[in-house]
Amino acid sequence: MKAPVFTPLYTIIHKELIRIIRIWPQTLLPSVITTSLYFLIFGSFVGSQIRDIEGISYMQFIVPGLVMMAIITNSFMNVVGSFFGAKFGKSIEELLVSPTPNWVIVWGYVVGGIIRGLGVGVLVLIVALAFTKLEVMNIWAVLLFSILTATVFSLGGLLNAIFAKKFDHTAIVPTFVLTPLTYLGGVFYSVNALPEFWQNISKANPILYMVNGFRYGFFGVSDVSIQVSVVMLVMLVLVLSITDIVLLRRGVGLRS
Repeated sequence: MKAPVFTPLYTIIHKELIRIIRIWPQTLLPSVITTSLYFLIFGSFVGSQIRDIEGISYMQFIVPGLVMMAIITNSFMNVVGSFFGAKFGKSIEELLVSPTPNWVIVWGYVVGGIIRGLGVGVLVLIVALAFTKLEVMNIWAVLLFSILTATVFSLGGLLNAIFAKKFDHTAIVPTFVLTPLTYLGGVFYSVNALPEFWQNISKANPILYMVNGFRYGFFGVSDVSIQVSVVMLVMLVLVLSITDIVLLRRGVGLRS
């Protein structure tokens, strides 16, 4: 008789949660410290010289983007680090030979990434309150976009970990893909201020939709369609979920 699915799922999630708490100086503090510097430099020093954007002070305007940046980075890095560590230590083989369904393995790690991403996001938001006042216009939009974004990048982190052959490979995507896309995703500016050509280029960046959807939840303003943003994120979740499950089933990057 097969073991209940929730047992291995809970076990993986519990392991991930313990890992996050055990090494909290590495998993929680870096983004909080970095974001505090962003608020201090870009928000206080630079922001005081910049006029309001759509009636929102510059300090307030960058808060959703910085929170989303923390969620993106931490959800991705948690999964890529944890799963590749399991590959490197060969402990992933125990899961592969067990009757645990592949989708349970995928979502066990993904939920761990979501927990860390949202946890750090909350801490960054608390730090933001020390610099400026915030009002939530639509709590459902805030929750929806934060959860969907954390899910997308947790799945992306797993995809990176599956193909990575050494620890150096786990840093390639964050350094050369995530960082540029994040800074060009409307974190520090409104894309409406760009020339039309660059506006169209920016709209090919999925992070733009995540940041603006999250910002809409706070201020009720967005540079892009909220409906399009939700559909895009849901599609990314579905595509990445299927891809990760199929790759895991085939043993890509896992079986020598």
